[in-house]
Amino acid sequence: MLPFADGDSYNLLQAGDPDPVEWVNACRQSPIFLICEHAGQAVPALLGDLGIAAEEMERHIAYDVGAEGLARNLSELLGAPLVLQRYSRLVIDCNRPLEAPDCVVRRSDGTTIPANANVSGIDRWRRYEEIHQPLHTKIAAALDAREAANMPTVLVTLHSFTPVLRSTGAVRDFEVGLLYNRDGRLAQSLATSFRNANPGVTLKLNEPYVVDDLSDYTIPVHGEKRGIAHVLIEVRNDLINDDRGQQEWAERLAAPLRLAVERLEGYA
Repeated sequence: MLPFADGDSYNLLQAGDPDPVEWVNACRQSPIFLICEHAGQAVPALLGDLGIAAEEMERHIAYDVGAEGLARNLSELLGAPLVLQRYSRLVIDCNRPLEAPDCVVRRSDGTTIPANANVSGIDRWRRYEEIHQPLHTKIAAALDAREAANMPTVLVTLHSFTPVLRSTGAVRDFEVGLLYNRDGRLAQSLATSFRNANPGVTLKLNEPYVVDDLSDYTIPVHGEKRGIAHVLIEVRNDLINDDRGQQEWAERLAAPLRLAVERLEGYA
């Protein structure tokens, strides 16, 4: 239980807690701007262990397994800026709007999160204000600066998904998904170039889920509202759960992604 849980006179993040945001290759000039919202597993000291076993923090419910390593490798291969979010999605999901029920999730893929069961309005707001919004404020400032400098920009957000959902037994028998909602320019272009380069890999559009205004934040706010071409990439996490897989998949994605961007009108 947080101290002052019903008041407003405390900060969630304390000395020793990591900053929510980490930049990699921030000054690179590639038109590709990389984001990894579910990179981290950090939990603020005030929240302890969230009331769950340590092994739960290694599951996909806590973070996108392998996504950080994939993103770092892609950043190097593409010469692209990358912004990483350091806190576990069990603290707050930085790819959800505040009003989404699972922005602070109470139960995830069969696991109850005791620290989130009765979270007060002020505690929920603290997580949003101190972790979620610093990430998106910095993304917005970087995109503003790129626009002011007339730099072409596409958004690529990097995620991973579990092969099997523990709670339902649902099996995801494909390797990579490309997600979008109202603007499919980059996703469809990348689907073509990736399939041509990787004929033995199964790629699906808008799987394992569909982007919308309630289940996502980054694409609707930073992509669609700005009119920036974008894609959310999901890679099955058993393929990128070690250094070798992360490097291999970064190499699989890098050239098709470059080609997909070059084929977009105005980005060549």
